[in-house]
Amino acid sequence: MDRFFVAYDQACRKRGYSIDWFFAGGEKFELYEELTVHFSKNIAVENYFREFSLKNNLQYDVLFTHFVELCTSFFKKIKKDQKPYIIAVDHNPRPVNGFPFRKRVKNKLKGAVCASYIDRFVGVSSYTKAQILKDYGNRLANITRVIYNGIEVERYEKRTDPNFGKFIVASHLRPSKGIQDLICAVDFLPGNLKNMLQIDIYGEGPMETELKQEVRNRGLEKIISFKGSSPDLPDLFSRYSYLLQPTYMECFSLSILESLAANVPVVTTPVGGNLEIIRNNENGFIFETGNVAQLTELIKGILLNEIYITEPVDKLVEKEFNLERMVNNHIELLTEIDNK
Repeated sequence: MDRFFVAYDQACRKRGYSIDWFFAGGEKFELYEELTVHFSKNIAVENYFREFSLKNNLQYDVLFTHFVELCTSFFKKIKKDQKPYIIAVDHNPRPVNGFPFRKRVKNKLKGAVCASYIDRFVGVSSYTKAQILKDYGNRLANITRVIYNGIEVERYEKRTDPNFGKFIVASHLRPSKGIQDLICAVDFLPGNLKNMLQIDIYGEGPMETELKQEVRNRGLEKIISFKGSSPDLPDLFSRYSYLLQPTYMECFSLSILESLAANVPVVTTPVGGNLEIIRNNENGFIFETGNVAQLTELIKGILLNEIYITEPVDKLVEKEFNLERMVNNHIELLTEIDNK
């Protein structure tokens, strides 16, 4: 999302809009050099934004929120403080089996009380839009639209050879990403196929120590390597034959877009917006969420060359999910406000 924020800021400036950015955390890095950024440091970004606005007597015409919980009292307070046009963008994945009953009831109540203070809802996939309506009420359908995430496709080096047997994982290391299932699936492979396989995992997270120990316990250290976070992923994808993404929760996966942009097919699950990008047997393979045996069979079939993707897989991302299109669609939201 960092590159989207920068590209969107540039596009807004060209049209005479100025933006103040409010982020959680505390440090400005080089990519944000030209952005006007305020960091919330040790308090919630919503609280910091409200306190900062009141203290400096700031009145914003439009408020976009990203990665912020929807339909909370924050929106009601901001609407009363300064009456901006509020656009809430939902990037949040849902559990594969949905929220528990108490959470569903709570969401309905939040929607009834606070949804009216949000002027426009945006889902980053059709799945996300459907979840917004499911969580907060179908009455929001007319003010909810889909704007897909996009990436800077020209940054990604293209795979030109199959790099047989080499797989990449690019993921935060937490339970919902399903890396533990992948380790089990590899362990179930016959020994002769394990010798043909290399899996490099890029990413960090709370499960890192546990996952590394599981790899050691199963004696898979020569097959599965943990590479940590890397800023060089746009160049690295092209060295692999497939992206493996055994996820349980997804909204609209940037890792999938990045892999396809590098002409690398994807093995993943049908959660979130994945099926809006991945077409089974065309640009990747789909297996049932949590089905370790099915994942083992898919990897086995790929290694034995029984299943394969031969056609280029980068064209869909270049056409439908590029950064310029994403920026233009968000600019359209501002144009709609200006025309009211």
